[in-house]
Amino acid sequence: MRKLANTISSAIDGLSDWTGKICMWSAFIGMLIMVYECFTRYVLHYANDWVFEVTTMIYAFHFTMCASYALKNGAHVAIDIVSGKCSKRVQGILDIISYCIFFFPSVGIVFWRGIKFAADSWAIHEVSWSEYPAPIYLQKTIIPVMSFLLLLQGFAIFLRRIEMIVDGDNYKEAK
Repeated sequence: MRKLANTISSAIDGLSDWTGKICMWSAFIGMLIMVYECFTRYVLHYANDWVFEVTTMIYAFHFTMCASYALKNGAHVAIDIVSGKCSKRVQGILDIISYCIFFFPSVGIVFWRGIKFAADSWAIHEVSWSEYPAPIYLQKTIIPVMSFLLLLQGFAIFLRRIEMIVDGDNYKEAK
């Protein structure tokens, strides 16, 4: 059973690493677009109407789609005032309780509502109100995708916390 849990956790970690590393390039693409905008605006004296809209969408994509990668690597905010002083077993118990009470319900609601939110946007092929009518339905689709990946990564961490409870102070986090 432990081998199966480790295989599942490792596969989910691999997916989070893959999506995170791919999506990190979106920040570079956004930066290139901003450099292009600065060049055309200040050197060629020509402003592009589409740049603000596109860079906003790129950075929204970047920050949402890197969420599971950030969770896997411990980059989200965590308050370890109490659990940091506890044994590994107690830390695992506290993490499991907090995941069951806070993480899974809240991310599950975002996933569930995000599906409807994206579906409604796709139904009308929603676009932005700006001069450059960018497709918003694509951006809204990111919400359920991101929350699904976040739920998967949370499940992988949940499995590891069960292992932490079983192994106690002998538990070593897999990297």
